[in-house]
Amino acid sequence: MSFVIATFYHLVELANYYDMKDAIKTACDNVELRGTILLAEEGINATISGRRNAIDEIFDFLRSDCRLKNLTWKESAAGYQPFSKMKVRLKREIVNLGVSNLDLSLRGQYVDPEHWDNFISQPDVLVIDTRNEYEVKLGKFKNAINPHTQCFREFPQWAKSFSGSKNLKVAMYCTGGIRCEKSTAYMKSLGFNNVYHLKGGILSYLERTHNKNNNWEGECFVFDDRIAVNNSLAPSNQIECIFCSNQVSTDELKSVPRGQVVCSGCKP
Repeated sequence: MSFVIATFYHLVELANYYDMKDAIKTACDNVELRGTILLAEEGINATISGRRNAIDEIFDFLRSDCRLKNLTWKESAAGYQPFSKMKVRLKREIVNLGVSNLDLSLRGQYVDPEHWDNFISQPDVLVIDTRNEYEVKLGKFKNAINPHTQCFREFPQWAKSFSGSKNLKVAMYCTGGIRCEKSTAYMKSLGFNNVYHLKGGILSYLERTHNKNNNWEGECFVFDDRIAVNNSLAPSNQIECIFCSNQVSTDELKSVPRGQVVCSGCKP
């Protein structure tokens, strides 16, 4: 029995986001969806999972709000429900960079997944992974720079100390694209002139290219009980215990702390 996992974000002013919480939670509960939806004045960010008809119904509901009528999402599948409950949370930021008054209109230029491989193969392009250390451990693009951050709020400090030429092309990527909306805007605010980012993130890249050129190495970390997906966006079966390197089972993966994948034999 298959579950559809839908990942999406939409940056748009939601002045009444406090009032939206209960209605969205009720709509999700009515069709037995699970996952997490974040609401803030700057927009919506979510990963949800359910049956095909439930996913279709919730997007019909969300897009009935004229501010969300252009909402798009990325889908993958799993043979089990990767979330334990449905949560709708209110946040100051739907992704927390910790930089006040950042002008998101400065964000970098999109590079479509189909053009990404050719773009980053140019000799004057620096590729930067905006994700956290535990995500990069599972997989990354070849030759990408790893900022070694533990959380997204650490990225500005790393960017300010980054010694790369501000005239080089900077190509940035993340899981689904939302962190790059802010990180590329921040890089441009620092004076970097040619900033680009992978449209739709790694998930769109794998969906649309299937990693045909093998520029992606490893697995893609996701924020649910699957932990990571492979090139086909199916739950990975190659995840290893961080202590003994034995393969970790699906049941052992459920509800593990982020970045702390441990098999039952190594759990304290």
